[in-house]
Amino acid sequence: MILERLSILNYKNIEQADLSLSPKINCFLGSNGMGKTNLLDAIYYLSFCKSHSNPIDSQNIQHDADFAVIQGWYELDGKPEEFFCSLRRKQKKQFKKNKKEYERFSDHIGLLPLIIVSPSDTELINGGSDERRKFIDQFLSQFDKEYLHSLIRYNKALQQRNALLKTDGYIDPTLFDLWDEQLTEEGQIIYTKRKDFVERFIPTFQKFYDFICLSNEKVALSYESHFDNGDFITQLRQRRDKDRALGYTGIGIHKDDLDMKMDDYSIKRVGSQGQNKTYVVALKLAQFDFLRQATSTTPILLLDDIFDKLDSNRVEQIVKLVLEKDFGQIFVTDTNREHLDEILSHTNSNYHLYVVDKGEVIQKNTSL
Repeated sequence: MILERLSILNYKNIEQADLSLSPKINCFLGSNGMGKTNLLDAIYYLSFCKSHSNPIDSQNIQHDADFAVIQGWYELDGKPEEFFCSLRRKQKKQFKKNKKEYERFSDHIGLLPLIIVSPSDTELINGGSDERRKFIDQFLSQFDKEYLHSLIRYNKALQQRNALLKTDGYIDPTLFDLWDEQLTEEGQIIYTKRKDFVERFIPTFQKFYDFICLSNEKVALSYESHFDNGDFITQLRQRRDKDRALGYTGIGIHKDDLDMKMDDYSIKRVGSQGQNKTYVVALKLAQFDFLRQATSTTPILLLDDIFDKLDSNRVEQIVKLVLEKDFGQIFVTDTNREHLDEILSHTNSNYHLYVVDKGEVIQKNTSL
């Protein structure tokens, strides 16, 4: 899969950009706050129908503008495909494939597989469990439609049950039974798929971590869920009164977590800045490899300012890795020209180099 051309209008600080892109490496150089990350976010939006950094669509429209547009022209499975997204204030966004609007955004998820590696990934280690669930959910949803649809149904049932829990006065217990049954049914599907994914993913993760850091450190992921305790519907019923007092559902797959470990200890407790950064970079690159094999399509890889806090040896290893043939089209941002030159010096592939300044994108160099 190749993004051949990208057009952006009024998205964040990018007033207008129309880029013909390299099928291999696209590098964006600029100071912080100039718009490099916003370019990658526009590409991310075309894959996931939402921003990576801000879920409120109206806040992604440029100040003083009434709308924003992102268009992408792709080569997908040997065929040209056009995708169009329009955001308008106080209106529902539009998303179209080849000028035909989607009935449901979920129909689009997975069609344009993509992995992003960004500075915010350290929140996978330092943030709450919701960050780690998002990591799994977003990934599995790209290639497993059953998982995505179960997740949507589970979340709707959870909203209904939580609404009941907040209702004053008597409530017919059969209403709770209805939502408890649906949470259990959909939750079991989600739990089984998450557990299977984590078990199969760990060897790939270890392989990438070993390559980058050149050490014998052992990395692991441990999936923790209330479904581990069995008979989930009984657990729900037994704590119904407690949930009513709290006003929300206190157990379920929406509370699951992923314990990230290094040498059998939580990396949150023992990892240095460099180790944490290496851990999440290896995690995301392993995701890329896993997704490539699961979809039989080479995803797009976005690398947003990933070399900060990494020593030169690890930077060199990452560069070697992403330039291998298994990686396809890559988009890289950095404030440091030396990092980008390091990447370009190792490749004979087609590349484009751009400078981004106050939302303006200027192409500086091309190699064919």
